[in-house]
Amino acid sequence: MLIIPGAAGRDTCDRPAKISRRELLRVGGSSILGLSLADILGLQRAVADTAGQALAPSRPPRGFGAAKSVIMVYLQGGPSHLDLWDPKEDVPDNIRSVFQPISTCIPGVKFTELLPKLAQTIDRTTLIRSMAYEPVGLFNHTAAIYQMMTGYTTDKVSPSGQLEPPSPKDFPNFGAQITALRPSKEPMLPFVMLPRPLQESNVIGKGGSAGFLGKGYDPYTLYPDGDDLDLQKMERISVSDLELRAEVPSSRLLRRARLRDSISQGMPSLERAVANYKLDENYTRALDLIVSGRARQAFDLRQEPDPLREAYGKNAFGQSCLLARRLIEAGTRVVEVLWPNVANGQNHSFDTHTDLSTRLKTVAAPMLDAGLSMLVNDLDQRGMLDETLVVAVGEFGRSPQRGLSTSGNSNSDDGRDHWPYCFTGMLAGGGIKRGLVYGSSDKTGSAPAENPVHPTELLATVYYALGIEPQTIVYNHLKQPRELVKGSAVTALFA
Repeated sequence: MLIIPGAAGRDTCDRPAKISRRELLRVGGSSILGLSLADILGLQRAVADTAGQALAPSRPPRGFGAAKSVIMVYLQGGPSHLDLWDPKEDVPDNIRSVFQPISTCIPGVKFTELLPKLAQTIDRTTLIRSMAYEPVGLFNHTAAIYQMMTGYTTDKVSPSGQLEPPSPKDFPNFGAQITALRPSKEPMLPFVMLPRPLQESNVIGKGGSAGFLGKGYDPYTLYPDGDDLDLQKMERISVSDLELRAEVPSSRLLRRARLRDSISQGMPSLERAVANYKLDENYTRALDLIVSGRARQAFDLRQEPDPLREAYGKNAFGQSCLLARRLIEAGTRVVEVLWPNVANGQNHSFDTHTDLSTRLKTVAAPMLDAGLSMLVNDLDQRGMLDETLVVAVGEFGRSPQRGLSTSGNSNSDDGRDHWPYCFTGMLAGGGIKRGLVYGSSDKTGSAPAENPVHPTELLATVYYALGIEPQTIVYNHLKQPRELVKGSAVTALFA
């Protein structure tokens, strides 16, 4: 009987099974069947692929696998739903926004005056006005970010909601999971994060790494220096690690690759199979990435016409949205555009405990309005939106009552505190319905009135759109089985 070697219980394709020396010797005996180790490993991969495909429904329901890529526009800091896209009118003064409501292109749906461009774009999107979760220690940014980005909460949450620094034991960022389960065949960076890391206080990068998947699935990060409001910041992008050295032209690199292949072909079959297992694929991918120049070209924003760049916004956020479109166009699977200001920063941060009326009106809202609306419109005009899922969301909203302390922070009368009980998110493309407002908040924006959506359900919806069953089993750093995310996709959002 032929036994396919592999780790017990491993029936998913998240990573290859480990092979012991004993198993290798056993495979050697299979040569009488005319099978080399390379053949066996090929069979293993085929079995793994079949197992992965078996996770998908035999008749995929609507929306499953509609998206080929995803852009997460992460509005870190907790944007105020009441002051942006879920205003309330017949409420007390300390709840009502200081900004006037305006009509949108969907009858009966209103935004505030801060989002005039998005107000004319939401007919191409789905608006979720019922994002919500019970905090359980997640009242502050770091823990809430970790939940939104990984679908899991951590075991160690301090009373203030702060977490320990990133660890190889962490649950992976959703982008790493997607690129592991749906690897790209293009010679392109699979997962890119820009223009700065996830950060709250001194905790940097929590929820933004590949965690127990390993550093091989970490995002390619692009954190240019300079002020976040400066257009020139995005001109100073350095991609030196993707560039050919002047003394090593592409023809020389290709000759080296051919020499390596010749040496490989001369090795005994067993050694060749072991040496090349997973190495050829990675080597070839890295070589293609550098030689093709596709990534370098995608990062060159100067190729875009000036009027388009201005329409996205002359700031790091707007240009990051434009760069996200270029990366997806070039073959990147996942791009995360992180709001270019730390949660507890000033000026254009969404963490508006004080000075809300000035900070939203003069900087934050205009940046969001231009960049996000242009991203959706640009993708749509280029015929890319149908296969590109765009998600815009923060880790929570802001308290309905101004000046109220909900997280232990001090808040002025012109400020709102953290509020995970109800907030707003937006999705577009990737099989998502157009012109839908899903769920609603109550009279004061304090809680969902109908169809609440938990962050884990939002993440499950993202996986679902990419053709990945949310209940797929992955293995953590202790080889323990875990669901990809403990939530179900909101299939009502799909057309």
